[in-house]
Amino acid sequence: MNSSKENTGKAWYLVQCKARQDERAEENLLRQGYVCYRPKLKRERLLRRHRQMVEESLFPGYLFVQLSQQDGWGPLRSTRGVTRIVSFGSQPVAVDDYLIEQLQQHEHEPYTQELLTAGEKVRINEGPFAELEGIFLAMDGNKRVVLLLNFLQREQKILMPVTGISKI
Repeated sequence: MNSSKENTGKAWYLVQCKARQDERAEENLLRQGYVCYRPKLKRERLLRRHRQMVEESLFPGYLFVQLSQQDGWGPLRSTRGVTRIVSFGSQPVAVDDYLIEQLQQHEHEPYTQELLTAGEKVRINEGPFAELEGIFLAMDGNKRVVLLLNFLQREQKILMPVTGISKI
């Protein structure tokens, strides 16, 4: 058990927020004096045809709140942006302090996935086409890419997860 938990009697709990309102919920909880943690990551995104660094929630729709059994839980439940405290049965379950510490340690590490531009060569790292090279054509949503692959003497378009490729 973490010594800070023994001294303060507080534990971390997971709070589910309303859709796209985790930042709003965090602001309102902080204003009420709650200790909150919303893990974030910085990554490069293509916005209006320009590459920009943006900060996003690591777990969209969720944040952590530190509470003790003696704290008032009622105001938390009625805070704007908050849906509920994640519970099993009717009992909120504490999140291990070690998990929060690990998230906090790695939060400031840069997210290394780079944006791709059409025509770039990529290597497929996983799946049935692992170790083959292809050409990036386009994104298909946020999580998939369209690749051009020279396979069986023909050029084939394939869809695959963006996490399964890397630039050459």
